[in-house]
Amino acid sequence: MKIHCFGAARDIAGGSSLHLEDLEGITIGDLRQRLVTAYPGFGELVSFAIARNEEYARDEERITPGDELVIIPPVAGG
Repeated sequence: MKIHCFGAARDIAGGSSLHLEDLEGITIGDLRQRLVTAYPGFGELVSFAIARNEEYARDEERITPGDELVIIPPVAGG
């Protein structure tokens, strides 16, 4: 499944998206763990959000076929 990446997430993934298999039916929290395992740089971020179908997703939500997933790293501003 394709996951879109922005900001620091793009740098960690090495591009504007990444692909992980067998995500249907797992939770967003499970996805978060898979990302940290596959891409250790995500574990170094203070936090990162995952959006599912254009809305911030909670860790207990399940991924379904056709979902659009986006990793949103922390944003610094001033």
